Amino acid sequence: MSEHHARPVAGHVPVLRLGDVLLVTLQGDLHDSMASQLQQDLAETISASRVTGVVIDISGVEIVDSYLGRVLAETAAQTELLAARTVVAGMRPAVAITLVELGLTFPELRTALNTEAALALLAQPVVANRPDGEGRP
Repeated sequence: MSEHHARPVAGHVPVLRLGDVLLVTLQGDLHDSMASQLQQDLAETISASRVTGVVIDISGVEIVDSYLGRVLAETAAQTELLAARTVVAGMRPAVAITLVELGLTFPELRTALNTEAALALLAQPVVANRPDGEGRP
């Protein structure tokens, strides 16, 4: 099952389905309405399909503010509640530094250096969380 569906609609962030993973590529600024629409699109696609993972590629994003950081964390939390894991890929060093300077470290957010590494991370088996916090990939 290797479906490839892109949804390039004006005002929307394109979501590409690669088998059981959704690939979202952010370019430039993500406005409030686009962020809300993206979260809704992802939730609907995940709940209506067998998607088990989401990769959000932010390599095209040069500046991350507290708003975008919060959107990424909220999106990952929403997908997790729908039984899909999220990995943020392609974070530039300057973006990572800015997030830390803003006090936004998101310990639950999985990251990868690039999309290929993110897909490899999602391909790893899920390990159940233990009460002591150990066991999360």
